[in-house]
Amino acid sequence: MLEYEYRELRLPRGTSRGSARQALTEHAEYGRWELARVRLYPDGSRLITLRRKIIRQLRIM
Repeated sequence: MLEYEYRELRLPRGTSRGSARQALTEHAEYGRWELARVRLYPDGSRLITLRRKIIRQLRIM
């Protein structure tokens, strides 16, 4: 069964699309995060949830 860890990013209202895209691209490339959810609030801010797989090693005795 796959397990994931999650991270939330909050982008303020004035954040441009280009800078938001760049931030998400950096997280994806260097941290191996993938986009899980984007919530857009009435004030214009965004809450972005990223996830990545947790890889566990099995102990063999």
